[in-house]
Amino acid sequence: MSKSRIEAFTDAVIAIIMTLLVLELHEPGAPTWTAFLNMEHKFIVYLISFVSLAIYWNNHHHLFQLVRKVDGWVLWANNFLILMMTLFPYVTAWVGDYPFSWPPQALYGLVTLGTDFAYYLLVRTLVRANGKDSQVGQLFRHYPKSYLSIGLAIVALILGKLIAPIAVLIVNVLILLMWFIPEKSIEKIL
Repeated sequence: MSKSRIEAFTDAVIAIIMTLLVLELHEPGAPTWTAFLNMEHKFIVYLISFVSLAIYWNNHHHLFQLVRKVDGWVLWANNFLILMMTLFPYVTAWVGDYPFSWPPQALYGLVTLGTDFAYYLLVRTLVRANGKDSQVGQLFRHYPKSYLSIGLAIVALILGKLIAPIAVLIVNVLILLMWFIPEKSIEKIL
């Protein structure tokens, strides 16, 4: 299978996920700014989730520019990444309704952790399929950014449980800042 099929499929699914994400945002209960401002937490969580999905898409796009070969393991790893991303609309809606409650924040944190882990697995399967000496293999031989993301997602869950549930979302915003600019090394190679 060509890599373009995986890219096209992933692009389409992420576009659908982003559409579902916005459909969970319901209009304010009245035609006033006050009614809109009363929804601020829902809108903020929506923006965080939208930016998360956009960052995954940007990095996925950059990653696949280096890829020459895909195999069945890559397909399954990519599908696992998609599976985790499809949960964002659900957990976003739940956190939007209960931003200071532990169960919604915990599930949001687990989805983020799962998505980070799925991206890591995708990178590892791409390195295996393309070889350690390939461009993708050389670039991702040591990739501390991925380990740091997974570690911080775990820290977010711990802080959310021990200190305050909202810490999950706060730490995840810090992770987003780290990934906001796609991997510059890929642009240098290309």
